[in-house]
Amino acid sequence: MRNLGSLSARAALVSLLMLALLLGIWQLATQPSGGGADLSGLTPEQVEYMKLMGKDPGAATAKSDGFPTPAQVGRTFVEQLANPFYDNGPNDKGIGIQLGWSLLRVGLGFLLACVVAVPLGFLIGMSPLMQRAFDPFIQVLKPISPLAWMPLALYTIKDSSVSGVFVIFICSVWPMLINTAFGVASVRRDWLHVAATLEVRPVRRALRVILPAAAPTILTGMRISMGIAWLVIVAAEMLVGGTGIGYFLWNEWNNLSLTHVIFAILVIGVVGMLLDLAFAALQKKVTYVE
Repeated sequence: MRNLGSLSARAALVSLLMLALLLGIWQLATQPSGGGADLSGLTPEQVEYMKLMGKDPGAATAKSDGFPTPAQVGRTFVEQLANPFYDNGPNDKGIGIQLGWSLLRVGLGFLLACVVAVPLGFLIGMSPLMQRAFDPFIQVLKPISPLAWMPLALYTIKDSSVSGVFVIFICSVWPMLINTAFGVASVRRDWLHVAATLEVRPVRRALRVILPAAAPTILTGMRISMGIAWLVIVAAEMLVGGTGIGYFLWNEWNNLSLTHVIFAILVIGVVGMLLDLAFAALQKKVTYVE
């Protein structure tokens, strides 16, 4: 345990050093190129015109190439997180509201995928006949990009939010289904033979023998599905608009606000990491050592 703690501390230190290095490179690449007060390159008429237009000619000469600095992005974080749930209309909502809509769509689509994929995965894993029967459909449908289903979803459902949930369902169902079927099919034959000797009924056998043994593999499929779902929802919300972190990012790009774009990208990454950590902790709970 002491060695494990020491390794974790050293890994955290290395991560902090890497972060400091990245921030330093970012700062050097985006720092202003001038002192801000040198107006020698401008004629008096140009200086006066810039003042009439409401611009500071001294600041204009000190501008970098337009990419925000770490300090500017940090200020955006403080501003956005200070009031994350404000609502000033369709195109001006706080980051908390946008994240809430995205997580709601992801959660609904993911739960629907669980309802379909886990029982079907049990059926496929326990029956070689069903495995061979379903395999062609899985192999054809699995490689299709989830966003390819969006036009059909919008045409048939005629609701952008529900269409987003459907796309999340489509992208979540395949990893969960395949991992569940693999986990069920990989349960040790000895345990199944013991259950058969004790004349355990099929439902009880599935719940008391197969499910605990296959749970780590099933959770792995759910973890993969959640990662893909969070990846896809951003692109889906960029397409359908309205609300969500993907729409927030695209709207800020249309407003040419690079600081808000970077802020949204970092928020997406942090939320995705937290979701993955939650499933990793749950997976650790159901994993056993023989």
